[in-house]
Amino acid sequence: MSGILYIISTPIGNLEDISLRALRLLREVSVIAAEDTRHTRKLLNHFEIETPATAYHEHNKLTRLDFLLDKLRAGENIGLVSDAGTPCISDPGWELVRAALEAGIAVEAAPGPAAPIVALVLSGYAPQSFTYAGFPPRKKSELVVWLAGWRSVVEKHPLIFFEAPHRLVATLETVLETLGDRPVAICRELTKLHQEVRREKLSESLAHFRATEPRGEFTLVLAPSGETLDNETDEEKASAEIDPRQRLLELKGAGIRAKEAVETVSRETTLPRRQVYDLWLNLTNNS
Repeated sequence: MSGILYIISTPIGNLEDISLRALRLLREVSVIAAEDTRHTRKLLNHFEIETPATAYHEHNKLTRLDFLLDKLRAGENIGLVSDAGTPCISDPGWELVRAALEAGIAVEAAPGPAAPIVALVLSGYAPQSFTYAGFPPRKKSELVVWLAGWRSVVEKHPLIFFEAPHRLVATLETVLETLGDRPVAICRELTKLHQEVRREKLSESLAHFRATEPRGEFTLVLAPSGETLDNETDEEKASAEIDPRQRLLELKGAGIRAKEAVETVSRETTLPRRQVYDLWLNLTNNS
């Protein structure tokens, strides 16, 4: 009989979040397919688990398929883990899962932590429906198109995605330009010692991270523009409903000149005039 491929979730930070079932499976499988064996070995050593680990990552995942499938066909059980959280969620693994299923090999999951879900429930925004979008494109032109594609989605429910610290400020700038100033929860180092969750407007987050160098791993939860926090004033709630780009387009179409249009939108949205003027220039150059 064939073995079983176990998708095993591991902690995203705090090691106490690992499940008893995950620990048992990590001890019982014949081999652990790990995104980074050095990282996984730290986890295994902490819990005194001696199961051998083999590398299975983004750069070798296709060439390692046959090796792992042969072991499964031979009756060995394999545990699939990523560096943190649930495998296959923006991590290697789904190709192996699909190949195993196509080969008639049983696949099971030991559920556990997943950063998008943790960020969502900490955000305070309505969690009944949401969209997870992984990592955004790195090039600004591609990012603008990517964000525009989510525009209708993020007006219905939260949009969750990851970002690296060295790209966070540039991404926030583009999100603000493309989707307007809206509520956001920026989660850093989830479940770790220096966990931080900032729940505020995009413009406020951008100002903060321009002044303070971003550090750690980030998960962002963008909320619909109408979503508000209890500590927001009525004026802030009203301004959150205004899309600065759309408002500028309306004023431009009405023949309003740049200076007056910028001052009007700055006043209505509480955005800095310079930021609104940059949006005006962007609209003008692309029209």
